[in-house]
Amino acid sequence: MNFKNFILRGNLVVQISIGLMLGIVSGIFFPAVSSSLYVLGELFLTALKAAAPILVFFLIISSIANHKSEQKTNIRSVLYLYLLGTFLSAVTAVLASAIFPSTITLRGEQTMDMLPPSGIFDVFRDILFKIVDNPVNALVSTNFIGILAWAIGFGIFMRKCSDQTKQLFNDLSDILIKIIRVIIRFAPIGIFGLVASTIAETGISTLLEYLHVVLVLVGTMLFIALVINPLIVYLKIKRNPYPLVFTCLKESGITAFFIRSSAANVPVNLNLARKLDLDKDTYSVSIPLGATINMEGAAVTITVLTLAAVHTLGIEIDLLTAILLSIISALGACGASGVPGGSLLLIPVAASLFNIPTDTAMMVVGVGMTISVIQDSMETALNSSTDILFTAAACIAEKEKSQEKN
Repeated sequence: MNFKNFILRGNLVVQISIGLMLGIVSGIFFPAVSSSLYVLGELFLTALKAAAPILVFFLIISSIANHKSEQKTNIRSVLYLYLLGTFLSAVTAVLASAIFPSTITLRGEQTMDMLPPSGIFDVFRDILFKIVDNPVNALVSTNFIGILAWAIGFGIFMRKCSDQTKQLFNDLSDILIKIIRVIIRFAPIGIFGLVASTIAETGISTLLEYLHVVLVLVGTMLFIALVINPLIVYLKIKRNPYPLVFTCLKESGITAFFIRSSAANVPVNLNLARKLDLDKDTYSVSIPLGATINMEGAAVTITVLTLAAVHTLGIEIDLLTAILLSIISALGACGASGVPGGSLLLIPVAASLFNIPTDTAMMVVGVGMTISVIQDSMETALNSSTDILFTAAACIAEKEKSQEKN
């Protein structure tokens, strides 16, 4: 394969790895130049954020509008797996934080562009207002819950439209998928710029200070990906889940790790679903839906960082409070945005359970931002790979059940 083919059609994971290594070298040895390279990463992320909301909108409309009433999907089963996985992720994070308690240095209040919700009621209220948001504003502000709600509404009422109208939305969805695939081909350049500028400006020391928290976060997410999720899948398909688990981690998780956006990784998951020969009527809806509500990694982030503040402040935790924290973290995670850093502003919601002041909780959010280079990447990798994993498990289980009947 010549250089041109390698750039245009080469293995994206290899290209991303090269961009990552070059970014580290540049940030360490050429900090003055590397500081200005952030524009490369910013251009890449901005392009992804611009295309992803439109893709989700048209993809959901197309999927629902073209769904025939006699076709059977596995959406209910997938939703059950999404909710179960998110709750068990929060429970696992509580146990991990109890076994390996973290403490953090709260240096001072962090300035934010947005105010966090003050309680679980505010989370529900925010979700409701996001649902009824103006569809144009939802697209502009990347309000994926609003985009999802309007797309479902459009799709349901478009089912009685002409086949030509439905085909138009199919074609628009295909065009947007191709556009995002082109954007993703620039991922190595964007990652090079992001890594080089981050290391040049902050150095490795910013991560070392919170190394214990990072290890708890990463260790918990790996445990969920390699133990909890395989157990859930095994109970669903009744056979060795690891070939499917490793396929999803390799094909979806690695890409999501670097893209850091569940929504932008939707085309990758859709492509994998086609390769796995899953039911199109199921995955065309469940994959975009999972990018919005299936947030195992977000549940871990919210729980671990909240309990780090709890341990720092010397607050005692009983069993009931731990269970409540798991529920709140799971619910809050479902309301988190499918874009980088979407879970951090939900930390004050969980912290309010322990009467931790908002100002203190915002300091924890600042810690989360400090370690977000690793935290957000791991979180997105777990979130997005689980979207396709649970979708595949539900489709495989239903397919085998149908074969047994026949």
